[in-house]
Amino acid sequence: MQYICKKNKMTNLIVGTVAFDAIETPYGKTDKIVGGAATYISLAASFFTEKLNLVSVVGGDFPQSAIKMLNDHNVDTSGLQIKENEKTFFWSGRYHNNMNSRDTLETQLNVLETFDPIVPKQFSDSEFLMLGNLVPSVQQRVLDQMTKKPKLIVLDTMNFWMDNCWDDLIEALKSVDVLTINDEEAQQLSGEHSLVAAAKKNKKNGP
Repeated sequence: MQYICKKNKMTNLIVGTVAFDAIETPYGKTDKIVGGAATYISLAASFFTEKLNLVSVVGGDFPQSAIKMLNDHNVDTSGLQIKENEKTFFWSGRYHNNMNSRDTLETQLNVLETFDPIVPKQFSDSEFLMLGNLVPSVQQRVLDQMTKKPKLIVLDTMNFWMDNCWDDLIEALKSVDVLTINDEEAQQLSGEHSLVAAAKKNKKNGP
């Protein structure tokens, strides 16, 4: 029996990293590959909805073939900034057996360090907003550019931003509906070991 998923017409704005990753797990290892939160969010969502708007930044080293892949999945990349003389964001990490905990081996912010997200006018009234794993102050600047409040705002973050941008992260959380973090991150953000206690405390921050 064949199942066909009918795509919906809702408009989605995805803001996050389009990047290079190097991943090591107990089951395998890659060298530098195309990665980034916004890349995978866009590709996954493309199977369920037709209107996908992307805002991100890459360097001149990012392959055009990867951008074409996004376009082929009906992702509008007119909000993707390309800085020809700079390098794309790079993250390298090692995951442990449960795949929830990881060690960051290397982070090269590169173009992300000075990224000023410019939300094109045609994207600014998107119904749904996904704020991928980014500097919290950048996530906040996106929120400030929306001409009307989306029906749902989802924010992803990680321990790197908790370690380095705590105040900005707490401020951004006040405006979102859903926070996506794993067990380890939930514990760090709340200071609680119990996941039930962590969830209750993190919810008080806004989501």
